[in-house]
Amino acid sequence: MNFHLLVYGVYLPATVVLTIWVARTLFTNGRTFLVDIFHGNEALADSVNKLLLTGFYLINIGYAMLTLRSTAPISSYQESVEMLSVKVGTIILILGGMHFFNLYVFYKLRNRAQQYAKAYHS
Repeated sequence: MNFHLLVYGVYLPATVVLTIWVARTLFTNGRTFLVDIFHGNEALADSVNKLLLTGFYLINIGYAMLTLRSTAPISSYQESVEMLSVKVGTIILILGGMHFFNLYVFYKLRNRAQQYAKAYHS
């Protein structure tokens, strides 16, 4: 049996599903922050949110494709599971890192928008 094909067959769908799940969560819940950052301009917030979603998909699925290849020999189901745990674990860590990076960016943008609003209304 070609265990590499088994790893690929599980890794790709799992990575895509995880990426979509995280991206949709960020898209849905990030909208509120973006509307606040853009002072209630919902059209602009939605546009930026869609651009962020597209970039998130491209970066994460692109990275998953780049890391698909495996040159290590896989000769058992145990080694398949171990390989999958490393590959999927890496993707999960990257998705988590990108999530916190997005939160940090939203936080900084929101602070900047609030400072601008205070200065403008003073």
